[in-house]
Amino acid sequence: MIEVAYTPQSWNTQIDKQANVVDRITPALDACGAKLQCMYYAFGEADLIGVIDFPTPEDAAAFALAVGSSGALRLYRTTPLLTIEQGIASLHRAEEIRKVYAPPLTVSLVPEPAPAR
Repeated sequence: MIEVAYTPQSWNTQIDKQANVVDRITPALDACGAKLQCMYYAFGEADLIGVIDFPTPEDAAAFALAVGSSGALRLYRTTPLLTIEQGIASLHRAEEIRKVYAPPLTVSLVPEPAPAR
């Protein structure tokens, strides 16, 4: 998933030209072998949110570097997404890793009783 926020200058140009963002980024996506799943304008910190399937993390990084270096963005954030099956596989893997991991401290989620006065 990507989150994009435009600079004011970029918004100004987009208002003037009213070009389709999907048409604009499709050649760059094709160059990385990526497939756009969906794209939405958003209101908030991000102006645009999209789900893109990149063949490799390096392709995702290359796309981010190429569009991020254009100067048209004030924010470009990538959040890798997992399928539910991948998430469940990660939970199983975490269970195994937790058996051998030694944390620097132990945290209890149960409140300790107040000391007697």
